[in-house]
Amino acid sequence: MQPKPRRAERLQIMLTRDELEAIEDFRFRHRMASRAAAVREVMRRGLIAKEGERSVGGLRSADIGVLAKGQRRTRREDR
Repeated sequence: MQPKPRRAERLQIMLTRDELEAIEDFRFRHRMASRAAAVREVMRRGLIAKEGERSVGGLRSADIGVLAKGQRRTRREDR
């Protein structure tokens, strides 16, 4: 059995409430142990996704999000 990789780097990001709820929904739907594990899995899937599907070159950080533009969460919006 391989040892678990040591995670020595910290990455802090800011999310909208809707983005955080999307991550939490993903986490619980896939029965993941932590929010960090869910974020790593979402990033892993994004990194291996078909190259060229969505070019983000030249965009501002505010233009890039977890959810598609105009997409709102349908559950737990009243929090």
